[in-house]
Amino acid sequence: MIAASTTRLARVLLCAALIGGGTPATADEVACVTTEWKLLGANHQVCVDSFVDPKVSGVTCHVSQARTGGIKGSLGVAQDPSRFSLACRQTGPIALPAKLPKEATVFSADTSILFKETRVVRLWDEAHNTLIYLAISRKLIDGAPANSISTVPVMPWGSP
Repeated sequence: MIAASTTRLARVLLCAALIGGGTPATADEVACVTTEWKLLGANHQVCVDSFVDPKVSGVTCHVSQARTGGIKGSLGVAQDPSRFSLACRQTGPIALPAKLPKEATVFSADTSILFKETRVVRLWDEAHNTLIYLAISRKLIDGAPANSISTVPVMPWGSP
């Protein structure tokens, strides 16, 4: 019975990974700021991570996320709230790949022990020559309406 459940879970995780499409960027933690002191366990925090778009050079994004503290947070079993913010900017010459998909996942971070994540999806608005980055809170079973958006117009870098 346990082997069947493990196999089913493995299939669900594999499908979720395949649906995500591509390898998301890894983020570097910039800093965390305590929002609520906890007597036992870690404090509640808001942490800021930075990542570069893995397929479009010259774009850097920063995402802030609420992280649950307390005993559950310290043990890694807390579910972080769906509260985040996103800012993406041109930080160098932008080089678009020859074939840029209209939608691709560029960042993903787990926000609970199972099936909940913050995901950043890059959308390509060809008509306006603009990259759109959309942060969403995603659950495998139930979605969440929490989202944040940032846009980066594709423009020349360092022109005289």
